[in-house]
Amino acid sequence: MSVEDFIKQAMSSWMNEEGPDSDIVLSSRVRLARNFRDYKFPAILAHEEAQEIIGLIKARLENEDAPEVGGLELLNMNTLQPLEKRVLVEKHAISPHLAEESPYGACLLSTDEKVSIMINEEDHIRIQCLLSGLQLPEALQMANRMDDWIEKRVDYAFDEDCGYLTSCPTNVGTGLRASVMMHLPGLVLTHQMNRIIPAINQLGLVVRGIYGEGSEALGNIFQVSNQITLGKPEEDIVEDLTSVVQQIIAQERSAREALVKTSNIQLEDRVYRSFGILTNARTIETKEAAKCLSDLRLGIDLGYIKNVSKNILSELIIFTQPGFLQQYAGGALRPYERDVRRATLIRERLNLDINEK
Repeated sequence: MSVEDFIKQAMSSWMNEEGPDSDIVLSSRVRLARNFRDYKFPAILAHEEAQEIIGLIKARLENEDAPEVGGLELLNMNTLQPLEKRVLVEKHAISPHLAEESPYGACLLSTDEKVSIMINEEDHIRIQCLLSGLQLPEALQMANRMDDWIEKRVDYAFDEDCGYLTSCPTNVGTGLRASVMMHLPGLVLTHQMNRIIPAINQLGLVVRGIYGEGSEALGNIFQVSNQITLGKPEEDIVEDLTSVVQQIIAQERSAREALVKTSNIQLEDRVYRSFGILTNARTIETKEAAKCLSDLRLGIDLGYIKNVSKNILSELIIFTQPGFLQQYAGGALRPYERDVRRATLIRERLNLDINEK
């Protein structure tokens, strides 16, 4: 399979769309945690009870058309190969927890992969909506429509005083986790991120790596999300997060302008060195690839590089992860083989743009 065909088949549709402020905000995500009344929470579910939850959801949701996205496909985690689950994690369609620690988990996934309903993860269901760029209110509206659609068909565990009941106390209330994925090379290169992260934490938000808690900020990509879910309306949580994100966007743009004014030649040299590595390397590790892709995307945004798609970072930061590389290769690869395959995929992908233009 050619790299062009592979990427077309593997690409989630939301990744191809260019949302507001997409030069800095790669994606917006809203996730709602919900549990069913009269059922134990997933942490103490027996096998038969977990299967009953899946059966309940399958019977009431799978063959129905969901709002905006239509049909949903049920994927049982215990019938997927480890590589298939890893690819779903790398595409942000499911969580690492569902893939690795939920033996009776499942997922209802929309065709465009904007909507994912994770089943028997930490809660009975987790409704996730993903959109490109800064679109948190729109993602919340989509998640709420999905939530209303499901609630007409099942009974939620809800308390008048506490709100939605969840396995983890930090999710009680709205059950809402809203997050944005941001590319922040300017703030990293000007050494401002170490100052900004504690300030964000003081506002009740948290900054994590590309795959959430415990993950690295590969390619200068950071995930900013809310921590508070209790005692605050969903709209206020999203509005507050959006406001902070807009401030970070402004600071990132200022940092980029300062770099161009004070270190233009050094910055241009950094961009073109990374471009040279990506277009010529025969072997490249994950961290180096992420760093070079971040430099390349910054060079595109600043106008240094004119013949490469802006989506290159969003695409290749995912497609050069171990799961995707092995899917592209058609089987398991040793670490060195993955480094060779990664370099080949990047060169081929960049050549598609360069030769086209």
